[in-house]
Amino acid sequence: MLKIGAAVPGFNLKTESGKAISATSLKGQRFVLYFYPKDDTPGCTKEACSFRDNLPAFNKLKVPVFGISADDEKSHGKFAGKYQLNFPLLADPEHKTCEAFGTWVEKNMYGRKYFGIQRATFVIAANGKIEHVWEKVSPAEHASEVLAFLNGGATPTKAVVKKVAATKVSAKKIVAEKVAVKKAAVKKAAVKKVTVKTPVTKKPPVKKIAAKKLKA
Repeated sequence: MLKIGAAVPGFNLKTESGKAISATSLKGQRFVLYFYPKDDTPGCTKEACSFRDNLPAFNKLKVPVFGISADDEKSHGKFAGKYQLNFPLLADPEHKTCEAFGTWVEKNMYGRKYFGIQRATFVIAANGKIEHVWEKVSPAEHASEVLAFLNGGATPTKAVVKKVAATKVSAKKIVAEKVAVKKAAVKKAAVKKVTVKTPVTKKPPVKKIAAKKLKA
């Protein structure tokens, strides 16, 4: 899959309405290109509706959104009409553009291997280079995630995630240590209560009379 900083491959694809969209026609403009496996499937529908509902915010930033899959124009038309999608869907039935971006991959489902599209999203900068990549996507919330990035929000890196995880582990360790100390204190107190002082037996005093008799 293409990484940040890579040049965008050339493409020329048609939308559900038959309009041609090319990398050349988008040059000089920042845009979002998201790849999805198939029209009208649960995850892809959630993702498309998420972009649909957030599109006014993308328009405000002047960043157009394009969805792309290996479905043809007719399939895209039905999908867009059914869910009233308000952004273009690019048809790549020969999956050449998908291959160029590295999203056409081998998959494995229940032991059956086949090739298909890996869900991924690219933000393309005005200079024609990839500005950001999401290789793993949560369909329902993804549009908000992309918007946050476009608005200057930082996407958590692996290092940050690891640091957070380490902090959580450290916190758990401290709590466990505190609990252990508390249990030890309780146990010590219980032992102290159970311990009975052994009474000291005093020797009876020797009578003076007995002492006198001994002298006699």
